[in-house]
Order: sequence, then C-alpha cells, then structure tokens
Amino acid sequence: MFICAGKSEQFDFALPVGIGLVDVATRLTQHCIAQKPDFLCFVGTAGSYGEKAIFDIIESQHATQIEQSLIHATAYTPLEEIVKGISSLGGEAETDSLLFKNCNVSRETVVNSSNYITTNEAAGVWHRDRSIHLENMEFYAVVKVAQMFDIPAIGIFVVTNYCNEDAHKDFVKNQPKAMERLTEYMKQYLDQEL
Repeated sequence: MFICAGKSEQFDFALPVGIGLVDVATRLTQHCIAQKPDFLCFVGTAGSYGEKAIFDIIESQHATQIEQSLIHATAYTPLEEIVKGISSLGGEAETDSLLFKNCNVSRETVVNSSNYITTNEAAGVWHRDRSIHLENMEFYAVVKVAQMFDIPAIGIFVVTNYCNEDAHKDFVKNQPKAMERLTEYMKQYLDQEL
C-alpha cells in the first residue's frame, strides 16, 4: 500500500493518511485493521539537516522521534531511539524489497519525526552528528504501525528545504517542483517494478 500525508502532499497512487504523528498512527492503524496490506510505502517531502541536497530523493526504513527538549538536555524518553521498518520475507531490505531493487539512493538515512518543523540550524548539526539526516513529520508513526502489524515498510522522500530559519519559506518555494520530481520518480519506478 502506498500512502502519503495528504492535503498539499497527495499523489494519485497513494492513500492519504494524515499529517503528523497522531493522525498517521490512528488512520493508518484503521486501514491496517480493515485490510492488512502486504507492504507500506510512505511517499512525501522532508527537510534536510544539512547533508542531503534540495530535490534529492532518499529511501529509508529508519526513523526516530526526537523532540527539541532532548537536544537541550531537558528531557528523556523511554521510547526506542531508532526504529526500523521490517523487511519482507525476513531478509534484508536492501536485497529483497521490490522498492529497493536497482535504486541508486540512500538506504541508511535515518528520518526524524516530530509534530514541529526544525528552524534552528544548530539542531541540524546535533542531528547530523548522530547520523540523522532528514526530518519528516509522519514517518516514525508509519514505521511503528508497520511494526505492530508485522508489515514491511519504507519511506521515499524528496528534500524540499534545509532545517533552518528559512525552512518554511523554502518549503513553500520548492514544494511544487519537489512534488513533480517525486511523482515522476515514483511513476517511472512503479511502471518498471510493479
């Protein structure tokens, strides 16, 4: 099942499941109960903590959910630090997932999810120092729901902005081209692989 956030990030090949962690967790759980899909592929935009370039397309199975309070050492969490989408057939994602075959994109990129968008460049450095390179509001919830239902899951992202003081302005400016690029990538890929 191909899924996306919805609203300004909709695709004709993907089911919208909501914006942010809570909407995705509840709506995707409902869909998985009603009809357990064979796989979950989240498609959407992401901000870069500095290493990935605008309009790069990145595939990942790794997500984390770090809030700013952790960066400032004012909080802790009992949640898993990094979660990974399971691979199909119990194998490695890089070799047995249809969506990873013949792809020339990163597979180890960790995607941080939060209900807030990072606008502090120093926070981006903190994340990069921990090998976390992208930010997307929904992906952690996708991976957690997939784990709960034992469904293979990945995310395919296009970078729209850097996580800095211009994040929103750059997102708005770059999103139309980014969505076209991601749509073209996915349609070529779907025609080729599925």
